[in-house]
Amino acid sequence: MDSTEDGSSRSETDSAQAVTRANAALGLQGQFERALSWSRIVVVVPVIVLLLSAISSFAYGTDVFVRSVARVVEDPELTSHNLGFLLLLTDLFLVGATLMIAAFGFYDLFITRADADNSSLRLPAWLRMRDLNDLKARVISMVILVVAVTFADVAVESEGGLNTLYLGAAVALVIIALTAFLRFAR
Repeated sequence: MDSTEDGSSRSETDSAQAVTRANAALGLQGQFERALSWSRIVVVVPVIVLLLSAISSFAYGTDVFVRSVARVVEDPELTSHNLGFLLLLTDLFLVGATLMIAAFGFYDLFITRADADNSSLRLPAWLRMRDLNDLKARVISMVILVVAVTFADVAVESEGGLNTLYLGAAVALVIIALTAFLRFAR
């Protein structure tokens, strides 16, 4: 049996060195995992951009409303222009809501969990995201709504005809494709 100068066997020394190397590797792995975990904070950038975009959409919708309310009061009849104006406002606010949903979803999925007991983020149950599929479903649902409202706005303001029919068919195909994607892509 090989022995070292201090009286321990070579296999004990080799075992101790192997344990030391394993602990060093685990320490390095732990540091890497902590760094990887903290890297999710990068998602704060798109969350902020999405929130600012949502606020911009709400502000723009409000500005359009304030500047146009006098014109609607002067001509209160439900004309295609006034109806188009109301649909435009709806569209702007829906886009803002979609951007906010995406921001909350990214924050909930990457930064903190809203359903955690200690979370200060209080969201309604329908806005909590369990995974990216939940976020995708909510955003696609809002996109479908925005596309439908946008088409209604174009249809109201157009003079009818074949172009409106073609646009309606294209919008219907997009809605069908997005609905199929939501239904079968899980």
